[in-house]
Amino acid sequence: MVCVDEFGPLNLMPRRGKAWRPAGSPRRLRATYNRHHGVMHMLAALDLTTGKIHYRIRRRKRHREFLDLLKTLRVRWPDQRLYLVMDNFSPHRHPDVRDWAADHDVELVFLPTYSSWLNWIEAEFAALRYFALNGTDHLTHAEQNAAIASFIRWRNARAQPKTGFATDSPIRTWTHYPAKAA
Repeated sequence: MVCVDEFGPLNLMPRRGKAWRPAGSPRRLRATYNRHHGVMHMLAALDLTTGKIHYRIRRRKRHREFLDLLKTLRVRWPDQRLYLVMDNFSPHRHPDVRDWAADHDVELVFLPTYSSWLNWIEAEFAALRYFALNGTDHLTHAEQNAAIASFIRWRNARAQPKTGFATDSPIRTWTHYPAKAA
């Protein structure tokens, strides 16, 4: 099972956040920025069996870019049925995407509306934002993409399978309620 989603837009802007600095010399960020170079978008997939993230950074996030990501996932796992968990974003539901998935043994599992928090990759995006982007002021997309790539390489080197989520939660276990007294 693979969780898929988009992260972005990735603007070239100063991002507030913590950074290691000598005492008494705070880091200064630009007060303003211009969007001369546009924005980028990260399309990513989290493999739950290994815990690794596979991603692409593109200028747009249309169904074509999404389909390109799905094709790379299909190449990565050629001999098994893929279950892709995702939200109801319109490029995910595009007829070309659905037709391709049906022809290539890929099942698209759509989460209910307003429940993207159920997609496990959202937690990974929070870590990416915190560890790779907060407290930065990248001047080029190449510089920002390198920071993202560096974090994902570090993270994937330490990845573990995503199992045992909320094992102690009462929602995962069947509990018997005492019978009501008559």
